[in-house]
Amino acid sequence: MTCPYHAPHKGPEAAPTGAEAIVHEEGAQLDFSSSMTYGDYLHLDEVLSAQHPLSPDHNEMLFIVQHQTSELWMKLMLHELRAAVSHLAQDELPPAFKMLARVSKIMEQLVHAWDVLATMTPPEYSAIRPYLAQSSGFQSWQYRCIEFSLGNKNAAMLKPHAHRPDLLAPVEQAWRAPSLYDEALRLLARRGIAVPRSHTERDWTQPYTASPEVEAAWLQVYRNPQAHWDLYQLGEELTDLEDAFRLWRFRHLTTVQRVIGVKRGTGGTGGVSYLRKMLDVVLFPEIWELRTDL
Repeated sequence: MTCPYHAPHKGPEAAPTGAEAIVHEEGAQLDFSSSMTYGDYLHLDEVLSAQHPLSPDHNEMLFIVQHQTSELWMKLMLHELRAAVSHLAQDELPPAFKMLARVSKIMEQLVHAWDVLATMTPPEYSAIRPYLAQSSGFQSWQYRCIEFSLGNKNAAMLKPHAHRPDLLAPVEQAWRAPSLYDEALRLLARRGIAVPRSHTERDWTQPYTASPEVEAAWLQVYRNPQAHWDLYQLGEELTDLEDAFRLWRFRHLTTVQRVIGVKRGTGGTGGVSYLRKMLDVVLFPEIWELRTDL
């Protein structure tokens, strides 16, 4: 038993070292007196209070956060895609390349996001499905704008947004505008490469139709990349983007099949059968076809 009158002497408190010292030093310099905080700048109160599960099931939070974060990534993707299309239309390729590369990286994030949703088992999804009613990812107006911006035009896809004129407007604008690939072909034509007028001056609301003449135009670029280096790079940026988009579609299909099997989707779509058909959609067909003829 230690005598209270003879307690061991305590020397001066040891100064923090290593990582502790760095934290101590940085903390001493912090000043949070500014009127704007981290949470203010990011509007975290609104973002983090936007999750409202309807079911008593624990797993619904995963379902909500998965789709909300995907919509945020799609917002950034649209921001980059629209700017890239604008730069292509103005013959400004370097910034367009940067933006397209970023879009491909965003697609990679969306591909890996399916890994998280795939942790939801069929019984767990079945517990929340009745609470979803007819809400469906098919109704994502941002995703529809992305599809239209990449050239997969279909007037029937305007219908899911008809009940919201404010959302229908940007979807219809994307439907009527030249797609990324349309602007790429117009750029080739401006560079003196023969692209048929049927593919540079057309009704942009119509689905794209592959053309042997367009493939010949891309072949001219790919057979002499040194002479057409930036156009060659454009072709590869488009290839990267579609490659990433195909992976996203495939992971969408396999995740849905893993969680709900072949049941119909909540919005009435065929579910897996519909997603399997979407795997056959080719956005930039001639860029893929030319590889056989090189």
